[in-house]
Amino acid sequence: MAALAALGRNGEWELQGRTLKLTNLDKVLFPAGRDRSGIDQPAFTKRDLVAHYARVGPVMVPYLRGRALNMNRFPNGVDQPGFWHKAVPSHAPEWMQQWQYERASEGTTRWYFVVDSVPALAWMANFGVVEMHAWTSPITAPDRPSYALIDLDPGTTTTFDDLVTLALLHRTALEHLGVTAQPKVTGQRGIQIWVPVEPGPTFEDTRVWVEKVSRAVGAMVPDLVSWAWNTKERKGLARLDYTQNAVNKTLVAPYSVRAAIGAPVSMPISWDELDDPDLRPDGWSIATAPQRIAEVGDLFAPVLTGAQRLPDL
Repeated sequence: MAALAALGRNGEWELQGRTLKLTNLDKVLFPAGRDRSGIDQPAFTKRDLVAHYARVGPVMVPYLRGRALNMNRFPNGVDQPGFWHKAVPSHAPEWMQQWQYERASEGTTRWYFVVDSVPALAWMANFGVVEMHAWTSPITAPDRPSYALIDLDPGTTTTFDDLVTLALLHRTALEHLGVTAQPKVTGQRGIQIWVPVEPGPTFEDTRVWVEKVSRAVGAMVPDLVSWAWNTKERKGLARLDYTQNAVNKTLVAPYSVRAAIGAPVSMPISWDELDDPDLRPDGWSIATAPQRIAEVGDLFAPVLTGAQRLPDL
């Protein structure tokens, strides 16, 4: 970290045996301003982004390793339009792991990055990748998901208290079913719940399973939830988005930065923290994430080790 801080605008940085050529380190990617909660935030530079991913890399890489990566890039800063980038560029260093998706249809991405190390993660930050979205299936079995995903997507009238209510109802449902799952705040407005599954089920299997659970939850609070597909037809209500359970549909990775003022981070939380009145979906940033991880460890770890058979519903 000291060597990174001492670099000029451009320079070479040694990280875990790899030499990274870093550029435009003083470029402001996150302008100062008020975040979603109305709190004044300082500016953060590309150097800050590289430092974040280097610091959290040891706990973040396990969620990226062995998986294709969809990159959300903001090379001109998060106040400018970003874009999704999937293909491996020609200037990528040879030591970066790549994977060929043999089932890719014509005109779609065939070669993807696989982030398998902290230097690879730091390289992504230098490439202007703010958000990391890894596939939920491994490259060894791209049509078989590792997780069933419950995405609590707030509408325009959904308060965070409403979203916490939905998360707590899912917690109760999953406890009733005897299912291990872990929640995280998205760093924007939402909450996600990841359910680790043993190899075998298809994406259709997990999608149907999550839909059944979420429809049972939604029936408890019908005034909070809309099942309409079109955003305009949702009338501002939350959506329990089971459709994210599909090949090459991704949710933001744990510990990923989000493209917003204040550089918020998608942070795993404990189930008990849903009862904390001070909980906010964007309550951690690249300024506070390392200390949070040092204090509580990797709360998402059961997702990596808790593979389980989903019970019949």
